[in-house]
Amino acid sequence: MPDPTPHPLDQLAERGRAQAPALVLRDTVLTYEALRNRVALLAAWLAEQARPGARVASWAAKGELTCLLPLAAARAGLVHVPINPLLKRAQVAHILADSGAVLLLGTKARLASLEAGDVPTGCRVLEESETFARAEERNGALSPSAHDPDALAAILYTSGSTGKPKGVMLSHANMWLGAVSVAHYLGMAADDVTLAVLPLSFDYGQSQLLSTWYAGGCVVPLDYLFPRDVAKACARHGVTTLAAVPPLWVQLTEIDWPAEAVAAMRRLTNSGGALTRDLVEDLRRMFPQSKLFPMYGLTEAFRSTYLDPDLVDEHPTSMGRAIPMAEILVVTDDGQLAEPDEEGELVHCGPLVAQGYWQDAERTAQRFKPAPAMSEYGGTAVWSGDRVMRDEGGLLYFVGRRDAMIKSAGNRISPQELESAALGTGLVAEAVALGVPDERLGHAIHLVVRPAPDAKAPETDLPKALKKELPNFMQPHVIHWRDTLPLNPNGKLDRTAIAVEIGA
Repeated sequence: MPDPTPHPLDQLAERGRAQAPALVLRDTVLTYEALRNRVALLAAWLAEQARPGARVASWAAKGELTCLLPLAAARAGLVHVPINPLLKRAQVAHILADSGAVLLLGTKARLASLEAGDVPTGCRVLEESETFARAEERNGALSPSAHDPDALAAILYTSGSTGKPKGVMLSHANMWLGAVSVAHYLGMAADDVTLAVLPLSFDYGQSQLLSTWYAGGCVVPLDYLFPRDVAKACARHGVTTLAAVPPLWVQLTEIDWPAEAVAAMRRLTNSGGALTRDLVEDLRRMFPQSKLFPMYGLTEAFRSTYLDPDLVDEHPTSMGRAIPMAEILVVTDDGQLAEPDEEGELVHCGPLVAQGYWQDAERTAQRFKPAPAMSEYGGTAVWSGDRVMRDEGGLLYFVGRRDAMIKSAGNRISPQELESAALGTGLVAEAVALGVPDERLGHAIHLVVRPAPDAKAPETDLPKALKKELPNFMQPHVIHWRDTLPLNPNGKLDRTAIAVEIGA
């Protein structure tokens, strides 16, 4: 197993052979030597823009900037805040204000969509193309650092079951050890080619970069429009590693794959939702020589479990066992270690546990607590809120969640955020957002609403208003209009009764 001793995150750029390809961009290929030089160049410029510990946000599609910032910001002693490029201005404004970002780097079109008041006072805005131009003009180079491994390196914003997105704080050690762990259990090597199709604003997306570079391999970022674009890229670049979420896997199994796209594929990885038996069979049929790695993770602990590919056929619905450097406990409601086949909460202990939520002591205290007494690691553990069971052989199985989180097309969606957006239009008086099981999406988003008394054409205007305020992945698939919504004995909207009514 690789040496788990924490190293500065920026050392990842040093892993590969000097002339080996590290990053394949649209118009150029960066070798490891070029990657080291570009990270040093960008880091030197960033270090002059803000004091150590300041937050630097990025809002752009996959490209050189978004791929290098995780390393360059860390080397400069700054904290990277990657923003999902699919988000709209309202969500971006919240992240900028909440993180206290002093610099926003983004594409011209995205920055142009921001309105007055969206960018906090003291936050500078710079187009992506200008960033490297200014760094090159300065022509500096910042050497690899020796930052404290426990220092904050990134804040990844993730939706919770209630409220607006919250920022998960990751240290240099969290991200470094995550890369080591994933590269180890996937068996990645220096001749691997990873197609990065997942958003780099997610921990799963960043893992595409960091674990590949830890192994000395090559990353090919891809913003795809159609599933066939993924297959074409796999054939063009000889891709060996492909990570996706279940809805994308469903789409990928519905297209024809050229033989050259399949031939080099060594491994397929899945997270963001469970694979079905049918999907496992389809992937096995299409990629007979590839290893299939079902995985489970949460941003608060990066990654928690994986299922050994040799066990997938016999246990296709299992979450597997703990990944290297993670301890996974199943804890009952009375705080005891669950017996085999007894349901409990998944508790993740060890060095991959994040540092909590940015400037949110209340929610941090709810999720990040002292590890149970039976933990070998001790320290702080993250209590996932997910209900699981462990069988006699030690394999874990997902049971369900305590909260009302909607997981649709691999995205975690806060019902309250969607409800707040609907109420904010002034077109509805009450709103309840729920996830309804869907074979393709995981959950289809259903919005149950009562129109505002003075709304003239709410059924027509509400979808238009939501499209303006929310990203595509948060748009409701079905809107149910009701004259009244049921209440529970406490006078609150009866979410359970509503869920039963619509089949959620």
